[in-house]
Amino acid sequence: MAAEEDPYIWLEAVESEESLDFARGANEKTLKSLGDPTKGSTYGRVLAALESEDRIPYVVKRGLDDNGNELVFNFWSDAGNPKGIWRKCTMNSYKTKNPEWETVLDLDEMSNKDGISWVWEGSEILERDCDPNSDGGKRVTRALLRLSRGGSDAVHIKEFDFLSGDFVSENPFNLPEAKTDVSYKSRDVLIVGTDFGPDSLTDSGYPRTVREWVRGTDIKKAPIVVEGEKSDMEVAAYIDDQRRRNGPIYEVHERVITFFSSRKWVRMIEYEHLLAPDDPLREKVGNPPKFQEIQVQEDALVDFLGNLMIITLRSDWAPIPGENYIQGSLLYVDAKTFLEKGPENCSFKVLFAPSERTASANYAATKNYLIHVILDNVKSKVEFYKITSDGFVRVGKDVEPQIRDVTVYPVDSLEDDRFWLSTSSFLEPDTLQMADASLVEASDSDVENLYAIAKMKSLPSQFNSSNLIAVQGVSTSTDGTQVPYFLIKNKNVILDGKNPTLMYGYGGFEQSESPYYAAIPGIAWLERGGVYVIANIRGGGEFGAKWHQAALKKNRNKAYEDFIAVAEDLIASGYCKPLTLAIQGGSNGGLLVGNMYTMRPDLFGAIVCEVPLIDMKRFNILLAGASWMGEYGDPSTDDWDNYLHKYSPYHNIDTSVEKYPAILVTTSTRDDRVHPAHARKFVKKLWDLGMGKDWPVYYYENIEGGHGGAADAKQSAFLKSLAYDFMFETLSGNAKFL
Repeated sequence: MAAEEDPYIWLEAVESEESLDFARGANEKTLKSLGDPTKGSTYGRVLAALESEDRIPYVVKRGLDDNGNELVFNFWSDAGNPKGIWRKCTMNSYKTKNPEWETVLDLDEMSNKDGISWVWEGSEILERDCDPNSDGGKRVTRALLRLSRGGSDAVHIKEFDFLSGDFVSENPFNLPEAKTDVSYKSRDVLIVGTDFGPDSLTDSGYPRTVREWVRGTDIKKAPIVVEGEKSDMEVAAYIDDQRRRNGPIYEVHERVITFFSSRKWVRMIEYEHLLAPDDPLREKVGNPPKFQEIQVQEDALVDFLGNLMIITLRSDWAPIPGENYIQGSLLYVDAKTFLEKGPENCSFKVLFAPSERTASANYAATKNYLIHVILDNVKSKVEFYKITSDGFVRVGKDVEPQIRDVTVYPVDSLEDDRFWLSTSSFLEPDTLQMADASLVEASDSDVENLYAIAKMKSLPSQFNSSNLIAVQGVSTSTDGTQVPYFLIKNKNVILDGKNPTLMYGYGGFEQSESPYYAAIPGIAWLERGGVYVIANIRGGGEFGAKWHQAALKKNRNKAYEDFIAVAEDLIASGYCKPLTLAIQGGSNGGLLVGNMYTMRPDLFGAIVCEVPLIDMKRFNILLAGASWMGEYGDPSTDDWDNYLHKYSPYHNIDTSVEKYPAILVTTSTRDDRVHPAHARKFVKKLWDLGMGKDWPVYYYENIEGGHGGAADAKQSAFLKSLAYDFMFETLSGNAKFL
């Protein structure tokens, strides 16, 4: 369907009166049919969970206060502070049961004052080592706050002064709303990519240029230091200061070509090179060296650790004839040698090489240790390495992988060896531990003992899981590939096909669907007797880059075949029948369930499709869509006729089908990543083509919320309750016919 032939293109005007009238009318129609979720019991339970104070206040450490106490910062929202507060306390206080928090910034108060629904999107801290006012690198003095209107990706940048407890008033680094990438180079120099006017953005809507902005000068006159092509996804620049690991300061420039490819340049500089050009200290070191391109594959990831460079491979690589390193490996090499002499003159060492069913999930470094999280058949295990002058030596590891989620991050990566370890599983809420990595080496690799003595904060269960178990299953896809899935169920479930079963999937962008504490599904689905399933389909990152790349572009069908295989396995096992099987997905997962709707309407009883991609003919010209062509293909080329048209739900609605499963489509007006027109046009087309047919189609558009769909806990509880109630009541009604 060409753009000029699309009768629903008027719905692409995001905030036109005609589009908003459609959304308001559709919302009213849906609530009239499905009921107001706030009147049901699910809403109150979900809202209570989202606003509960029984949550771990995750923190970052940011230096010392004027009395020499370690400070930690946290962003927190609850019933009394729905927009949230940014707050701080000392580390000693944080370790207690009831920390004494001090509010730094109240977003509810700020929103009321400004008349803007501010949503916290994070902060960029002025690193202490780059701040002459930090009292020798001890205090944190400034931060750049990222605040969005209603939850959009576009943000306002506002500079905050910790010493005064207010926003910077004299020559602040403030920026208007845009998709801005910003960080400090030094106290008075900012690295900024933003909307500078015509031709300053890529086709994806992200910065095409990066400038160095000196405080007190006109940003429009700031010199461009990185410039990319319009077809790039974006450009970026950043400082990686490794001085406290006895390494140099790395200045990195990057052209991000696609989601998974980029070209990178780096130079090693001195502290004085970070300062403003007219700073007298610059004369001490002269001009900085020239940038050198990092000679790695465009799809490789690069990280610096002291004098080492860590390279994560997303495809096989033979930097030296006769030496081949496999996809998914983590290599390391001396950074200076690599940059000065090239890869052909280096000695590479392997930190990790994957097997058929293992993948590197992530890693973090303390001052002297590297902590590596590995996925082993989508279960996690942790390994500890001592950082030496020329590499890494393993000093401890988990004995067995576990069905759990693990997040590791340092308390202060350059100061000492303490680290935070957060764990959870489908049935066990978050537990936060602070430990010292050096104790692993001292305890003869007894990692579990380390965890036991380090336990610090844990949460009570938010739903009744006493009779539930989480197990791992496996299905066989069309081409014979073994596709795992997680299943949470009652221990005494009856395999009669009547269990309301909800299956969730994503399958894209190398994102892994690993175990997590299922508080909301637990309340809204499992406690009601349902079965909950997470499908680990291709397109994700459960088995590394190879699992992702297996379902790229023309091979997108692999992800969909995997999802169908899991659904059919659940039915064959007796958990459910098509009438009692619901599916749910958002964003790329919305594309997934949208394709299930058009490909296999016979296989599902209810579908929830959230903030979805749906129109794959025009996705690349709507908002950030051009950045996803590396994942899906380019519909302006032969990709459309060759394969993309097969995976565009908007174009594959079959008018000969008399019955489609009930579907609820949701989106947000303020979503500036996936255009709300995808959802709007799909629903409007279904309504028009489905006149007189059994096509139950419901639509709800939140006026705020961004790509997450909701801007605060009440909006989130509303949408979640609407979705879960719709699915459960639909499946329960269907079960009566079995």
